[in-house]
Amino acid sequence: MNITSTAGDGSRVRQHSAPLLLLPYQHVASGRGVTCIWYVGFVLNFPQNICKHRRNWGTKSNGSINVVSSVQREERSPKPKIFKSKSSPQSEMQFSQLKYQPDLGSVAIPDFRDSIPKSPSLGGNPGHEYEYVDSSDEFNEAQDNKVLKVLSRAGKLTKAVGHLEEMAERNHIPDVKACTRLIRGLCKVSRITKASRVLELLLRLGCVPDALSYSMVIARLCRMGHLQRVTVYRHLDEIGERGYPHLEAIYNTVLRILSRQGELEHALEVMNRQFQKGLLPNVTTYSIIVGATCKEYGADRALELFDDMMNMGCVPNLITCNVLINGICKEGRLDMAVKFLHDMQSRGCQPDVISYNPLLQGLCAEGRWGEAEKVLSDMGDRGFAPNVVSYNILIHFLCQKGRLAQAIDVLEEMPRKGLTPDALSYNPIIHTFCKEGRMDQAIEYLDKMVSRGGLPDIVTYNTMLAALCRDGRADQALYILRQLDQKGFHPVLVTYNTVIDGLSKIGNIKQVLELLDEMTKKGLTPDVITYSSLVGGLCREGMVDKAVALLNEMEDRGCKPNVITYNALILGLCKRHDTNQAINILSKMVAEGCKPNERTYTTLIQGIACEGRINEARELTNELVTRGVIAEKSLECIMRESQQK
Repeated sequence: MNITSTAGDGSRVRQHSAPLLLLPYQHVASGRGVTCIWYVGFVLNFPQNICKHRRNWGTKSNGSINVVSSVQREERSPKPKIFKSKSSPQSEMQFSQLKYQPDLGSVAIPDFRDSIPKSPSLGGNPGHEYEYVDSSDEFNEAQDNKVLKVLSRAGKLTKAVGHLEEMAERNHIPDVKACTRLIRGLCKVSRITKASRVLELLLRLGCVPDALSYSMVIARLCRMGHLQRVTVYRHLDEIGERGYPHLEAIYNTVLRILSRQGELEHALEVMNRQFQKGLLPNVTTYSIIVGATCKEYGADRALELFDDMMNMGCVPNLITCNVLINGICKEGRLDMAVKFLHDMQSRGCQPDVISYNPLLQGLCAEGRWGEAEKVLSDMGDRGFAPNVVSYNILIHFLCQKGRLAQAIDVLEEMPRKGLTPDALSYNPIIHTFCKEGRMDQAIEYLDKMVSRGGLPDIVTYNTMLAALCRDGRADQALYILRQLDQKGFHPVLVTYNTVIDGLSKIGNIKQVLELLDEMTKKGLTPDVITYSSLVGGLCREGMVDKAVALLNEMEDRGCKPNVITYNALILGLCKRHDTNQAINILSKMVAEGCKPNERTYTTLIQGIACEGRINEARELTNELVTRGVIAEKSLECIMRESQQK
């Protein structure tokens, strides 16, 4: 739409093309008929640039609206204004002639005139005279909520909270969905105080937030510890007084978080407050407290609470019973667990396979394989087929006992039962193969896992890499490491340390340094194990000076060397027949608070003896034996090895 701005003398000042938004505000009766008050806002600047036009209907003009200004353009104020019309018989101005002040530039828009509602009661009128009024006085509740929605959707959280405060001052009821979005956004960026304030404003204005909003805020407050506990209690009291429909769920959220943090006493305090408010704990509440009581005070106290639950008329569900069985089994009281399992049905609860798995785990851990087989048979008789977890328990137990062939039979039975083995099914078998040095079979089962749809985890690969490095096949381990990124795995520090140690032992220092640079670029910080492996590798290759420089570098980076690091460096110096420098390293080691071990002293004594200083080495050895620093048998080994060299 074209808008022509005209000065007071009738001269054309500027022509605009802007999207014009006309919103009916209200109709008022007047002596001349019905007057319609419109909000005339420009879309690009709405709701900041709003002009309110009260007018009587006139005739349509041509394709433009002439806007006659009563002030010069240079005197215009940037503040948004509202145009209010007065009937004046002196002026002959049609509807298409309006006063308009802001300079909006030129924006192409469609013609809106045909969409303006027409009423036969609103006929043509003589001209109008206009005056300015402040738009803030007419800013209503609907527009407040529009702004709140825009700010919350745009992620402008601080501005949204400030606008909500202003709405509260005007007693405008906020949109609950917009406030819920705002609360969740504040919780995601850990601005819990602001989120709590939004809840307070909603409650003060008589709104009811949803359960998720309250749960998020109260959960974050609980995790912040004792300082926010008073705020949590206040929120619970507020929503309890207002008859909040999801109060039990909120209490359960608080109890769950406190229980996970090991704060059972505070959880019980919250539960007592729940009683005082006339809210009886439900089965979920008891399940949470029973599980926490098992961890904190043991199964006996948990069983007492379980009996109280029954006496209160709260029927336990399967989760409650399984939590209790798990706690009993972790204490090793397997006979009590068997009895409780058999009594579950009389307590109104039917066991499932998850009920049996803790018992199966406990029996296998104690080596009671015969009883474990009876439990499996009992599961079958009751129609509970073992699941993947059940089979994993059996495989892990059999591999620990060295019964690898039997573990493989259990693994091969799983697909026949319609179960897909996972990484925890294959890992014990692969680990056992690796421990026995049967690397080909380990790789075979790794391939078999992938072909059957199983997904190896980082533990699987770490086991393989460590075994390959121990077997002297560090180059093959390096190849597997290179494949991990392509397979979607992100090697951790342990993964890199394993391969670096293996490569260092075979003297591939170039690859070690490349891996060190690679892991640093990925954001992994080398630790003392990383540096110790590299120091040992440098010393084995005769690059002792670089090893000494690396020792200084790791100290500069805040990584404190341990006894393994110092021993590797002392050995390298002794092999280079530089025992004086080795003694200096020993002094530095003691000064840094790192206690030497027997290996430290025997390495240094051998170095002294290899330099031909046999008597000095013997005297030092006798003194260390007398002080109990090294064993007497070490003396014989040292002297024998020195004579051979």
